[in-house]
Amino acid sequence: MSRISKEEVKHVANLARLAISEEEAETFTKQLDDIITYAEQLNELDTEGVEPTTHVLDLKNVMRKDEPKKWIEQEDALNNAPDHQDGQFKVPSVLE
Repeated sequence: MSRISKEEVKHVANLARLAISEEEAETFTKQLDDIITYAEQLNELDTEGVEPTTHVLDLKNVMRKDEPKKWIEQEDALNNAPDHQDGQFKVPSVLE
């Protein structure tokens, strides 16, 4: 018994804006059924006592602490700008 129908494959293809032929729909139905069957083997594993994980590697936050630091003065930043007005960078308008 197939775990996914040809109509479901066509529906998913339509949602993904993919045009598939009848032959492709049959091929994908078989392939997806094989994938689902293989994935269902995981249900046979004993996962009692195994903590859920979100990633296979133990990741740590590698970002620096958010601490204030001295930055360039406004005047120095504006000196590098091609144009400025009233202490602000002046850029070409993008809205009409």
